[in-house]
Amino acid sequence: MKFFWEVFVTLLVITDPAGTVPLFIALTRGREPRERHRLAWQAALVAFGVILAFALFGREVLTYLGVELPALQAAGGLLLLLVALELLTGKSAEPTEAERERINVAFVPLGTPLLAGPGAIVASMLFVQRIHNGAQVAAFGLALCAVIVVLWLAMRFCGLVKRVLRDSGVELLTRISGLLLSAIAVQLVADAVRAFVKQG
Repeated sequence: MKFFWEVFVTLLVITDPAGTVPLFIALTRGREPRERHRLAWQAALVAFGVILAFALFGREVLTYLGVELPALQAAGGLLLLLVALELLTGKSAEPTEAERERINVAFVPLGTPLLAGPGAIVASMLFVQRIHNGAQVAAFGLALCAVIVVLWLAMRFCGLVKRVLRDSGVELLTRISGLLLSAIAVQLVADAVRAFVKQG
């Protein structure tokens, strides 16, 4: 039970369901509620698949490719920075009909790297290394599922937040989210650089 709570709390803090709400609203702006609901469960499913895949095979894949964890962290930070710049400039606010058909935001950037980002991936890989019995396997699986459900609920009911804030409030929240996300992205890159320097 202790291992379950360790995994659950850690991944919940890293994925930040509350912070996901304004980003989800911004990236799905102009879409019908039904489409937003579909994107919510798709993003949650993609995040679950990515985190689980890296938890099971991440270390082997990175070793085979000769890639270290700081490199993965830096790459995720740069991807997040691109998303943050779009939110700050408003370029992602009103996608055209062609863009909606061509790009599924549930996969990128929602599923990854926003939900299944470098932090969640690295944390899951480290937790898997600590697993020594079947009970811990079950605890890890249940904790991951619980986090994904919380993320889905946060995105699924973001319409309530949108109705309260209205368009002007959503616009303001979008800009603030972009600013905070850019800070997180820069911090990820800085931490990766710091890790490389220590290794050198």
